[in-house]
Amino acid sequence: MQYITGVHALNLPCELETCGDWHCSALRWRDISFRDTEQGVYGLYGIEYGKRIPEHTETYAVANHIRALLDLLEIGNFAAAQGMNDDFICNDNYTAEVFDKVSHMRGLSHWAAIDRFMGKEYRMKWLRYKQKERL
Repeated sequence: MQYITGVHALNLPCELETCGDWHCSALRWRDISFRDTEQGVYGLYGIEYGKRIPEHTETYAVANHIRALLDLLEIGNFAAAQGMNDDFICNDNYTAEVFDKVSHMRGLSHWAAIDRFMGKEYRMKWLRYKQKERL
C-alpha cells in the first residue's frame, strides 16, 4: 500500500502527541514522497488512514511522525531527520518505542550511520539502551 512519508508526513498532524514539523506552507504538496508498506522494515506500523493533505481533495494513508522519521533513517536521509528527538517527536514517552523500532534496522548496510545519528539525537539515553540491549 502506498502512503505519504518523510518531510510531508512530518508536516501533517498525526494521532501521536508529537510536535512534527512546522514548515507546511514551504512544501510542494503536488510533489509528495510516497513509499510502499511492502518495502522496508516496518510494514503497516505507524500508518494512519483517511488523512487530508493540502492542495488535494482525496484522502491518503500517511505515516505518523515516528514512522516518517524511521523511514528517513531507513533510506539514510539524516539531514531531513535531524532534530528527530527535540524538534519533531518532543515527547520522552515515545523514546522506548523509537529505540525498539530503530534497533530493527541493525541489519541495514548503513547501520553505523544510523547508530551515530541516534547518538547525536539521544546522547546517553541511546548509549544506555545499546548497552542494555547489547547492540
